[in-house]
This record gives sequence, structure tokens and C-alpha cells, in this order.
Amino acid sequence: MLNLEWLRTFKVIYEAGSLSAAAQVLFISQPGVSLHLNSLEAYTGYRLFDRDTRNMLPTDKGTMLYHYVIDSIGRLEEAEQMFQRRSKIEKPTISVGMYFETFQHTLEAHVAQLPFNLIAHFGDSPQIVQELQNGTLDLILTPHKNQQNNLEFTPFSQERLILVCGSNTPVEKLEELAIISNKSKIMDWLGKQTWYTTADMDPLKKFWHKSFDKMPGFKPNFVLPYFSSILRCLRNGCGFAVIPDFLCRKDLCEETIRIAWEDDKPLEQVLYFGKRKNAYYAGELKQLEELLIKNWVSGKPNYA
Repeated sequence: MLNLEWLRTFKVIYEAGSLSAAAQVLFISQPGVSLHLNSLEAYTGYRLFDRDTRNMLPTDKGTMLYHYVIDSIGRLEEAEQMFQRRSKIEKPTISVGMYFETFQHTLEAHVAQLPFNLIAHFGDSPQIVQELQNGTLDLILTPHKNQQNNLEFTPFSQERLILVCGSNTPVEKLEELAIISNKSKIMDWLGKQTWYTTADMDPLKKFWHKSFDKMPGFKPNFVLPYFSSILRCLRNGCGFAVIPDFLCRKDLCEETIRIAWEDDKPLEQVLYFGKRKNAYYAGELKQLEELLIKNWVSGKPNYA
């Protein structure tokens, strides 16, 4: 049978360039390195290195074998580092995924006080759900649930998606149409205006479908990376965007933007904590969830 230690030794020889250097990396004797290499060459039936007095030069077969096994060996070494028993207790590391603005709103100011290490990932909901499923993330905040058996999603709050415009946007015609509640003409008029969105057009699509029972029939004029970028463009300017309410609170109070139009039934979506079942750092995840809930509620707009 193929001994995986032969492949590990082969990889180190290939990268170190000599038997003696490989022996130092592996903390074994040089004859032991030679034995592993000879055994692997006997198993494969090919000479893997051309030897001279100092260097080990890989043959074509050796180069081919290296590139074939390097990724797999790397993954095994990562697994070894992750699961080996530690001689001392280390801080756990928690990876979280959410929208960039959600991180700023709920967590950014508290990172330095966390009793564990934190890695923050930013992306749209489908991306972070996939990363949770793949094991890259430990906890996510998302409006989307996934039906995978190894994942669980717990509702913790709601956010309202609102249609806003820059304070200098002409909306007289929109206000006239809103008075007579002519949704068809409101939709046509809005479709001809200047629109901002992020690459994840889900909020805009949800708003349009909820309000008009259709998908947007226009192409947004400006696609920006973050909602905060859109708000900076709209401040005291012109244009429309659909943005989560908690991000607009300050600008609405300062009247640099305004709510352009509201349907009879506001569009609200449930937000979920997503994590893997039987998560290893359950205590740390619970502590993080409680902090996020506290900061979310304290900054959430209060609608009468």
C-alpha cells in the first residue's frame, strides 16, 4: 500500500531541493528521507529525481506527481493542524458573514472587546449562505434561509426596505399619482427615473414585486458596492434607491434624503442567524448573537 508519509517526504524534497534540507524540515535522519523516496519510486515504478552531489532535480514524472498531489497534501496538513491536540488553550476564532453595513451598524465598535478572535466576511446573502454550508463561516446574518440538513436558521429581527430619493429629486408628479393611488402610472413613472443599487439587486426586486407584482423592467443607472456609497451619492442630490431602513435613519433625520413613496403594506423581511448544527464554539456563537441582537435593537428605527 502507498504510505502517505512517502508523499509528504517527496513534497518536502521537491520544495527543499536536497535530502539534507528535507531531513531538517521533517526532523528525521537523511537515511530515513532516502528510504521514503526509494520506497515511493519503487511503488510508482519511476525515477522521481535526478541526483547529483548537492541537489535533487525533479524529473518530468516527479514534476507531474508533485502538481498532482500538492493540493491534497496541503489539505491534509491543514486538517492535522486543526485537529491535533494543543498543549495550551488558545483563543477560538469565529468567522462571521454579513452585509458590510450591518457589520458597521452592529459589531464594528465592539470588536476590540470580544474575548475571542473574529474574522469578518462581507458578501451578498447567497454567497455567505454558501460559505456557511462549506464550513468557511461559523455564523451569518441573512434574510434568506437554506434547507440544508446540517444548517439551522433562527429569526432574530426584521428590517424594512424603503424607497428613498435624494432631497433635490423632483417628486411632484409622483406625489400626484400617489394621491390617486394609481400604481400602474407610479410604476411607469418610477421606471423612467435615475436608479442606484448594489450588485445584489434583491432589495430592489423584492420592493418592485411587492409594490407592483412585477420585476423591475429597467436597468439601474448606477451599481455601487455598498448602500453607504449610494447614500453618499443621494445626499442633497437626485435619484432613487431601495435601502434597508436602519441604514437611512441618520440621513432621514438630517433631511439629506427622504422617503419617496410608501405602499399601503410596507415591505419587511425577517433576518436570521444562520449556523451549522452542533457548532463547535456554541458558547462563543451565543455570546456573539446576544451582542448583535442588543446592538440591532438599540439602533432600530421606531415606527409609530
